Parts: sequence; structure tokens; C-alpha cells
Amino acid sequence: MLLPEQEILNNLVARVFRIEDVTLGDPKKGFITRYHGHLLLEDSAEAYDKLAESLRPYEITPLFRLEQGRQVIYLMAGVARPPRSNSMVSLLLFIVTLVSVLLTGALYDFQGPLPTDPLSLAKSILLNLYRGWPFAASMLGILTAHEFGHYLAGRYHKTAVSLPYFIPMPIISPLGTMGAFIQLKEPPKNRRILLDIAIAGPLAGLVVAVPVLLYGLSLSPVGPLSAPQGGLVTLKGNSILYLLAKFFVHGEWLPAPASYGGLPPILYWIRYFFTGQPIPLGGRDVLLNSVAWAGWAGLLVTAMNLIPAGQLDGGHILYVLLDKHMRKLLPYILVALVGLGFFWSGWWIWAVLLFTLGRAHAEPLDQITPLDPRRKALAALMLVIFVLVFIPVPLMAYG
Repeated sequence: MLLPEQEILNNLVARVFRIEDVTLGDPKKGFITRYHGHLLLEDSAEAYDKLAESLRPYEITPLFRLEQGRQVIYLMAGVARPPRSNSMVSLLLFIVTLVSVLLTGALYDFQGPLPTDPLSLAKSILLNLYRGWPFAASMLGILTAHEFGHYLAGRYHKTAVSLPYFIPMPIISPLGTMGAFIQLKEPPKNRRILLDIAIAGPLAGLVVAVPVLLYGLSLSPVGPLSAPQGGLVTLKGNSILYLLAKFFVHGEWLPAPASYGGLPPILYWIRYFFTGQPIPLGGRDVLLNSVAWAGWAGLLVTAMNLIPAGQLDGGHILYVLLDKHMRKLLPYILVALVGLGFFWSGWWIWAVLLFTLGRAHAEPLDQITPLDPRRKALAALMLVIFVLVFIPVPLMAYG
């Protein structure tokens, strides 16, 4: 790569930046030139766009940074050229995921014993696969809305993102899928854009999940929670939003225990909410149909994506609010997940994943441009939504 004369670079930078000092670098050491000074334009996002456009013909990317309270511009060799997405991979994964969630939905509503002969079992599954469509439509509708929320926000901001990749569950599972994701194929321009992309997914997913949940609850009866004759029964955990949804549809706080065990109701509910104990056998709860089950799962998926760490949506949101200070919060988040793992072991897996991957963030090219008041309010709203949808103990087995 043939770099332009330093004077040309200085003149281009001087159009948007009052240069106080210049440090020459080396592309092999990480940067071509570093400038300390102050932006001439009040709109730092506009200044970045103007400088980036003028440097693009020279295959140079500017970085805007704040270091010890001073504005800094780095010139980096190279320009991001995002790879093309393979739409066939996305389509094939979606088809396989569709089959896996159809299977889960069909088994969820299946009545009677399954054939023990492998050929008869396979035939029975294939003949009844269509019965899983209410669950499949609900579950995939929520996941598709979530991922296309990210995708459309990325396209709106001219940030290269992949099509959604759905992840099928190759074996029989409660959800039939391990979720979906999109890939940022280039760094976001600034934290405003990163926030817009991060919050678009959970908001779009909730727009679908909440009506699905309410509709499913309206079709789900309230019945007794009794010990099964054989095997295990799984009880779904509660988030604040799920509790409110059950009260809105059925007019009572569920699961309603047979007895509060001498505790004031508020203390009983706090203990049950965070520990899932004691299992309210003899009490009453909603017996979820497959649509309500998908709506509940949609809240769980949203909550897990909003965990404020790493490359998760919640991690991006907290990063744009707190910048590098959020790394100090990671140990506390890990301790909380390890503690919750004593009541639901799945949180230990999340703790390991976040310990391994939670230090990485999608750092914007322009870190000078701040969030505007409207986006700060939206970021705060998403943290409130996380509290409302978080399920401390997602699943409890009894029998």
C-alpha cells in the first residue's frame, strides 16, 4: 500500500480538527499518524463522516478517541470491506430449524404413548409433524422479529450485517432451537449506531412475544399442580412481566400455593421468584399450551440477550452507556450468575461463556460522538425491560 505524503494527510485532518500536536507512527505498529487537538465542527458524527470520506481514496480509516479528556484522531491503514453473505447457508439453517421446532411443537401437544419400534416411531412423528405449527409459527415469529430488528437497523445505518443464522437443536429439546444471531461484518461507526442496532432486536422480539404470550395464556387453563404418577414434570419460572401477564389474563397471581407456610405473601413471593422453592404442589398454575410456551420462551430469549455483558445486546447497551467502565461490572455479573446456578444449573454455562467471551466488545470507530438524550432514555428503558423479563430460575423439575 502506497501511503500519501504526510502533508496531504495533515491537510485533510485539519479540515475538521484543530491540530495541537502530531505523532508519526507506522502501520506495523498500529497506526499511521496520531493527532491531538479538538474538532472544529460541533457535530462530531458529521466531522467523522467528512474525514472518513476524504481518506477513503487513500485506503485509510480514521478512529476518533478520547484519551485522558483529550480528543484524538488515529489514522489506520486499510478500509473495511465486508465479505458477502451466503444467503443459502441462512436459508438451509432456517429450514432445518423449522423442522426441529415443528418436532418440538408436535411432541409438546402429543397425547398418548409413543411407539417403541424405531420405524413406527419415525412414521408417527412424520405424520404428526404438522401439528407442531402453532408452536413453530410462534417461536420462529419471535426469533425472526428479533433478528430482523437487528438486521434492518444495521441496513438503515448502512452498517454491513449478515442475514440471520438460525441454530437448530439437532436432538429433541424443550425449544427446538438454540436461538439465532446476526453477524456485524464491520465495526459500527459510533455508539449511537451500535445502540440502535443492539436495542432493535429485543424491542422487535417483544412486540411479537408479548401478544403471543397473552393469546396463548388466554387459551391455557388454570389447573392444580399435583405430583405426577411417574417421571418428571417441568415448571416454568417467573419473570415480573410473566407474572403480570398471568394476572392480566387470569386475574390471580400464579402459581398460587396451597399455603404460604406461615410467611407473609410478599416474602414468599420474593423467595419463590429468586429460588423457585418450594415447588407449589397442591397449588394452582397456568397449564401452558404450545403457543403460551413459545411466548414464555420468547421472554427468556430476550432476557438472556439483555444480560449486560460481552457481545450480547445488553453488553452493547451497557458499553455505550458506561464505555470501558462496564468491564468493572463483569465480575459482579459472573458472581450473580454463579449464585443463581445453585437454583438452575444453566446459569453456570452462561457464566463460563461470559467469563470466556465477556471482555470483548464491538468498539465503534468514532468514540467521541456521545449518545443523545433520546438514546440515553432508550438505553435506560432497555435496562428496565431486562429487569422485567429476567427469569432467575427458568425451569424447575419435580416429580
